Amino acid sequence: MTLSLTPECVGSQTVGPYYAIGLDHLVSETLAGPQAGGEPITLSGTVFDADGEPIPDAIVELWQASPGGQYHEHQEIGRARNLDGFLGFARLSTHSGGTFHVQTVVPGAVGFPDGREQAPHIVVLLFMRGLMRHLVTRIYFPNHALNAHDPVLLLVPEGRRATLFANPIGPQTLHWDIHMQGSRETVFFEC
Repeated sequence: MTLSLTPECVGSQTVGPYYAIGLDHLVSETLAGPQAGGEPITLSGTVFDADGEPIPDAIVELWQASPGGQYHEHQEIGRARNLDGFLGFARLSTHSGGTFHVQTVVPGAVGFPDGREQAPHIVVLLFMRGLMRHLVTRIYFPNHALNAHDPVLLLVPEGRRATLFANPIGPQTLHWDIHMQGSRETVFFEC
């Protein structure tokens, strides 16, 4: 009898479509509740494929610092929601039209390993069928003074940076889309 490697063993298995089975209990459309402090915002968006069609079954994972620029440690996440309303982590499923939305607060600036400050941002991980591994990107906030000096944003060619900025669409409401490919392709980072 000869055994052969499965697709998972050789690294050719793509993510999904069944990733949601073990993740549903982690889906939350709230990164920070009303008692978290800071400037509350609603962030919405749509995930688009290479043809500009919405992707209805992606998972968008968000990580952010508190308004004071602190991340919760992994073991503190469950306890944190009960204490101050700030979780700092959310996992969202896109709806039938490829849309997602989350309630949060504007994060504070966090340090970079070399001591410089990073502009307020939200880290985004994207999981979906057809991907060999998740994608990583960021959401930045327009008109923030630290954007001009953010060490990660400065790595992105100036003409592509707009794909990382959320756009105001109303009071305390921002919109940010993810484009997988094409002329408006979102900047993704190697991690």
